[in-house]
Amino acid sequence: MLKAKTRWVVQPSDETLFQSLEESLSITPLVASLLVNRGFTSIEQAREFLQTEQQAFHDPFLLKDMDKAVIRIKTAIENNEHILIYGDYDADGVSSTTVLLSTLRKLGAQAEFYIPNRFTEGYGPNEAAFRQAHNNGFSLIITVDTGIAAVHEADVAKELGLDLIITDHHEPGPVLPDALAIIHPKQPECPYPFKELAGVGVAFKLSHALLGEVPSDLLEIAAIGTIADLVTLHGENRLIAKKGIKQLNTTSRTGLKALLKVANVKSTDINEETIGFALAPRINAVGRLQDADPAVHLLMTEDAEEAFEIAKEIDLLNKERQKLVSSMTEEAIEEVETRFPIAENPVLVIAKEGWNPGVVGIVASRLVEHYYRPTIVLSIDKEKGIAKGSARSIVGFDLFESLSTCRDILPHFGGHPMAAGMTLELQNVDVLRTRLVKIAGNLLTEEDFTPITKVDVCCKLEDISVKSIEEMQLLAPFGMHNPKPVIKIENVILANSRKIGAEQNHLKLVFEQEEHQLDSVGFGLGHFYDELSPTVTLSAIGELSINEWNNMRKPQLMLHDVKVNCWQLFDFRGTRNIDKLLKIVCTAENSIIITYQASQFENLKQKGYGKYITYVESTAHAQELNVKNKHLVILDIPSSLEHLDFLFTQGKPDRIYTVFQQEVDHFFATIPTREHFKWYYAFLMKRGTFNVKELGEKLAQHKGWSKETIEFMSQVFFELEFVTIENGVISTNSTLQKRDLAESATYAKKQSQIELEKTLLYTSYSQLKQWFEERFQTSEGLVNV
Repeated sequence: MLKAKTRWVVQPSDETLFQSLEESLSITPLVASLLVNRGFTSIEQAREFLQTEQQAFHDPFLLKDMDKAVIRIKTAIENNEHILIYGDYDADGVSSTTVLLSTLRKLGAQAEFYIPNRFTEGYGPNEAAFRQAHNNGFSLIITVDTGIAAVHEADVAKELGLDLIITDHHEPGPVLPDALAIIHPKQPECPYPFKELAGVGVAFKLSHALLGEVPSDLLEIAAIGTIADLVTLHGENRLIAKKGIKQLNTTSRTGLKALLKVANVKSTDINEETIGFALAPRINAVGRLQDADPAVHLLMTEDAEEAFEIAKEIDLLNKERQKLVSSMTEEAIEEVETRFPIAENPVLVIAKEGWNPGVVGIVASRLVEHYYRPTIVLSIDKEKGIAKGSARSIVGFDLFESLSTCRDILPHFGGHPMAAGMTLELQNVDVLRTRLVKIAGNLLTEEDFTPITKVDVCCKLEDISVKSIEEMQLLAPFGMHNPKPVIKIENVILANSRKIGAEQNHLKLVFEQEEHQLDSVGFGLGHFYDELSPTVTLSAIGELSINEWNNMRKPQLMLHDVKVNCWQLFDFRGTRNIDKLLKIVCTAENSIIITYQASQFENLKQKGYGKYITYVESTAHAQELNVKNKHLVILDIPSSLEHLDFLFTQGKPDRIYTVFQQEVDHFFATIPTREHFKWYYAFLMKRGTFNVKELGEKLAQHKGWSKETIEFMSQVFFELEFVTIENGVISTNSTLQKRDLAESATYAKKQSQIELEKTLLYTSYSQLKQWFEERFQTSEGLVNV
């Protein structure tokens, strides 16, 4: 047995529907299944999704208040008013700022941007910044990717005579700011058909409305913010992402070319993963550690030298951010382990002075990965008496909804069901923890704390080909609500396995099903090597890719997880390094080691295996021992097979590790034949008496036997009453009855041991496994009796 690390949730499949899609769209069964399992219930829906680039953008004026916003902005441009774009410090905010700033300057506006400092000002609009903008001569403020919660700041703007236009996409609260215009697809009475735009998507729509046409040259920037902010990649977001990635592949934007260079990425290789793991983290790093302004300057500059200098600075900041995240994560884990054990905390609220508030969101994500609990990580500022932080959640726990019940102690918070940011007074940190722990205690079950892996489709090895994997790219770009497909293969045979990598921490497997094979690679999964027995039948999940090597292209599974539903046999017969084996096995709490030798029992107790080792003295003791669902190590050979029959009366183990050590090898010892016995008996009858103690060695050498052979035959004759033995002198009996050698206990035991060794030591792996299967059935019979 081998349990999966996560809960595999396989999407239900409609076979009739996917066959219809396969025929109508001329696609492979694998891709048709993926489309059906992702909710496409009609041929037209599926065709639109696959042919996204042919779709048109929605009319931007369908957004509520768009007409008001456009009129006011154009008036400001005509009157040469100073316009301030108020952005946010993450990749979505930086992208939003760049999109709108580019548009306004293209229209001839007197426009500047302002992004608050994460450390001194915090998230969102603030009164001091608005008052400064007024003093600096700005008459119009446009927020991007922020502002929907700025109720007080909107009132301040009105008091100052500043016009305020809010563009945002975060969840609206119960009270909206009193602004000149709010452009937000989720606000009440907004008829816009697509509600899930990122902040940059909303800014892009405003640019569209201002220009009177789709700002195609800004799609690459809009794609970065859209993918980085983890919004759903359906509908218009998918259109932005797909067109933007295509544009990025041939980008001429000076700043992006410089950023790609320092990230060692070729523009022709850009996809959604490039954005998510190379571009966005670097853009985010700036605002996490200092002012985010350089990130906007990078995206706006046309000076190649300036761009490269800023890009190098950003790259260094990203490396610093990585080190900071690692050290803070270690400290946060220590806090959990020592102060807030997960057994008592279904929600983790961790706070510490001195933590950088710019990276607490990443640390929260790391803790969710480690503990799979909704997590809030807060940075304490004792001087101000506040704590700032970020939250990340798990499936089944709506962060925004739960935090909304705590508005009385959260003067500043916003976010989504899966992520949020907040500021609160220091004295309320414990209150927040108590409340959320109570909410989670009523809401979440034990099962909810096991991570979920959504499996898109279960397929056979014959369904997997280079063609089907290439066709899967029709579903790209992948992201939120359109993740990279996870496939499941089941009832496949492990044909080969080995550890790979310099540190042997990766895994290479070969799966087999009928005449088909599939290679698989599991990065960081080298530990599975010791948990998979040869030729085991298993199930696996992962992502499909094409392995290109030496002008050959083969399908490959990038392994995520493995599951074995049957018991497994691990054959360690002949191993010399018992300690190494036991260190591997005894990492599991349900491990049990059995020995049939008292000396071995004492030896292993002294080595620290006392909680695992059991000395089996009799069949009665074997029957009492419960090895059901255990990892069972059998160290040595029992005196009889009955010991093993009775060992399994309470059920079979999940795993059996066979070592079968023994001091004497009976199978390969010299076994006397009936001719040996016949000659030796004739020799004794002729001599009458024979001192085996003094002359046994000499006789053995003469015959080419071992001394043990002479002693063994002598004992058999004694037990059959053919001879008497006194002080090593053998005398033949005059009266003799014909008896079979098997009537001797010594002879019978020897034959039994030979048969035992033949069965347990000198059979093949498959024969031994089959033998155990038969033992399980025998043991069931013993229970029924």
